[in-house]
Amino acid sequence: MRRRSRWVPLVTLALLGTAVAVPIATAPASAAPAQAERKLIHEGMGSYPRLIRLEHSAVAKGRIIASITSEDGAGRYAPIYESRDEGKTFTKISEVRDPEGGPGGMCCGTLYELPQQVGDMRKGTLLWAATYGHSAGQTRRVGIKVWSSRDAGRTWKYLAEPVRSHNHDGMYEPEFILDANGTLVMHFADETEAPKFAQVLNRVTSTDGVNWSTKQRTMAIPPDPVRPGMPIVRRLPDGRYYFAYEICNYRDRYCDPYFKISPDGANYGDPGAPGVRAQAAGGKHYEHAQTITLFPGAAPERPRILMVGQIYVDAKGKPLPGNGKTLLANDNLGEGEWYEVPAPVHVANPINDWCPNYSSTLLPVNGGNDVLQIAADYDNGTCRAYFATGPSR
Repeated sequence: MRRRSRWVPLVTLALLGTAVAVPIATAPASAAPAQAERKLIHEGMGSYPRLIRLEHSAVAKGRIIASITSEDGAGRYAPIYESRDEGKTFTKISEVRDPEGGPGGMCCGTLYELPQQVGDMRKGTLLWAATYGHSAGQTRRVGIKVWSSRDAGRTWKYLAEPVRSHNHDGMYEPEFILDANGTLVMHFADETEAPKFAQVLNRVTSTDGVNWSTKQRTMAIPPDPVRPGMPIVRRLPDGRYYFAYEICNYRDRYCDPYFKISPDGANYGDPGAPGVRAQAAGGKHYEHAQTITLFPGAAPERPRILMVGQIYVDAKGKPLPGNGKTLLANDNLGEGEWYEVPAPVHVANPINDWCPNYSSTLLPVNGGNDVLQIAADYDNGTCRAYFATGPSR
């Protein structure tokens, strides 16, 4: 039986006005010993986590920033956390919240640090974006909106809405990168071209973060049930770009991870070509919601790639004993077989659901010797976000 890739969250977040950042001082979360018990990063509901390390900030270089999708009585919002001790503890430093987060909903947030100036946004500026309007009812128009922070995540300013649907269908999972020419690119999953395509990957570009181009096609694969989605992009040390994504309902597979390598972050080849499927020995692979990050490799130009996905299965799609406990690694820029690495955060029973192990996030810590992970899991019916650190090999 074919299954759909689209996560339908209970509530998402839509906004049309200026975002409001509310700095909040809280006690740091407890430390997470390597390969020890997982710890809550946020006391409330928590899903769709993201991690980055500040590399270009003049005053906060080296700090780790995390974002979470959460919800309270006012609706969906994004708590922002900081770690100054390589992910041992986290302190909440702000929120990105909008009045329409209640009725409209929010999902699928992302974090990015500008490696160079873009328009009037200086090097080290943080960008945060998410999908809004997903839960706004039958007349909804789903959009993706962008905020910026000039002070390492402590306050946030609304920038723009690069895309909004012309119909009831959705736009999800924004992902930023600067291409080789210094143009800001936002990749996203787009359902608005149904019924010709159930979902495609598109992108828009900007030279200032405020004014954005029309949509450009990155990937679209017939027939109509096929759904490429969940784009993740990392710039490689040699200047090329590793573009990771899932393809759902493709041939005999559910939602497998694939990748392409772009020479310049602007060109991704034939939109109808699926790219290379990422899997371990014997066809073991993830189903759904993969993300990747780069670690130091054997040579500076050959980084290790670590991947996490929602459900770890065998070649026939049956969950493996290591489901929810396993990362995959590759030392050859994704080519060939991937190999297993223990996951720091154990998720008891990842299934096709919007919460457990859905779009988890990884980051190198301690010089790349360890990996910091944030993953969501249910706790007495509430989705919560947990963090832990473990060896990266």
